[in-house]
This record gives sequence, structure tokens and C-alpha cells, in this order.
Amino acid sequence: MIVYAIAACLVAAIAFFGITNAIVIGTASEHITTTDEAAGREADAIIVLGAYVHPDGRPSDILRDRLDNAITLYQAGAAPKIIMSGDHGTVSYNEVRAMKQYAVDRGVPAENIFCDHAGFSTYETMHRAKNVFGAERVIISTQTYHLYRALYDALGVGLDAIGVPADFHTFKEQLIWDLREIPARSKDLIMVAVKAPPTFGGEPISLDQSGNVTD
Repeated sequence: MIVYAIAACLVAAIAFFGITNAIVIGTASEHITTTDEAAGREADAIIVLGAYVHPDGRPSDILRDRLDNAITLYQAGAAPKIIMSGDHGTVSYNEVRAMKQYAVDRGVPAENIFCDHAGFSTYETMHRAKNVFGAERVIISTQTYHLYRALYDALGVGLDAIGVPADFHTFKEQLIWDLREIPARSKDLIMVAVKAPPTFGGEPISLDQSGNVTD
């Protein structure tokens, strides 16, 4: 009986993760596009999702690809603003400062870059983009494996969203990231369904002002 119970639980878990991942990927796939198509989007902002930053302030390779992708979109006229969203949970670790500096060093005006210091998860980033920054139409820059979940979250909180993959390089950690995304997609589907609030709210920040107010 114990063996049957364990087997039933495994089947149920596989079914749950399989169905929820299929829903997330299927919903998001229709919203993935190219830089050329996104250039005529007239979006409010390009959202860059944070990733690891080295102690010396250099973005990790995966983050650099997301940033380069966003800079290309910005230069193509896809949106007039960029929202850098990442982890700034401690004084010593500040993803968004490094992300903004990287873009400024490559010619993006500082006043057109907004920093979301409380982007602690993909879902929270999208929730805050709409409810704190007041964005309605957005373009998301991240790798394809992550883009499915990011788009599902964005659509789930009411954003009119498309995504452009930042798949410029392959990474040795890709299999690990792919496996981590399986439960993450299932979790975010539930968060969207229950309309979970973000960890931090905040006063509204208008995108019609200088992004330097968010530094």
C-alpha cells in the first residue's frame, strides 16, 4: 500500500508540474517576438530582469546579455524608458545600480533608466512595474527559458507585454536553470491565480519624470 501511495503521489506531482508548465509556456509563447517587431511597439518601458552582479560591479554574463538586448531595443525605439529590476536587499549588494551603470556607459541617458530596487522575484517585478511604475505596455528582456514565466506573470497582473529573448550565449549552468524553472513556473501560476501581493509596495513612481529619482 505504501508503494502504491508513493507512486500515486509521484504521478500527481508529475501531472501537476506538467500541466502548469504547459499552461505557462503555451500562454507566453504567443507573446515572444523579435527586436525588429518590437521596435514598432511604442511600449512604455523595457523591463530588464536582474541576475548576479560580481563584487566589483560587473554584471554576470547572463545579465550582460539581458542588458545588451535591452539597450538594442531602446536604441531601436521600442520604448523611451528602461526599468532595471533586481535585488538590492542589502547595502553591499545592489544589482540595479550595476545594471543602470552598464547601460549609461553604453550611451543610454541616465534619466531614461528607472531602478526597481525590490525586484526580488519575477512575479514581484511585473506586479511593481504595473502598480508602482504605472506601466501598461512593456517589453521584457531575458533569456527564453525565463521569458515564458516572466511573460505569464506580466500578463497575469494586467500588463500588455511582449518579450524579446536575450539568447546571445550558451551557459554551462543552463540545465540547472531549466530544471529550476519547472517548479518556478508552477509557483508563479498559483501566485497569479491568487493575485498575491508583492513583498514591498511603495508610492507611485511616474515614468514621465527623470529616472534618476529612483537611484
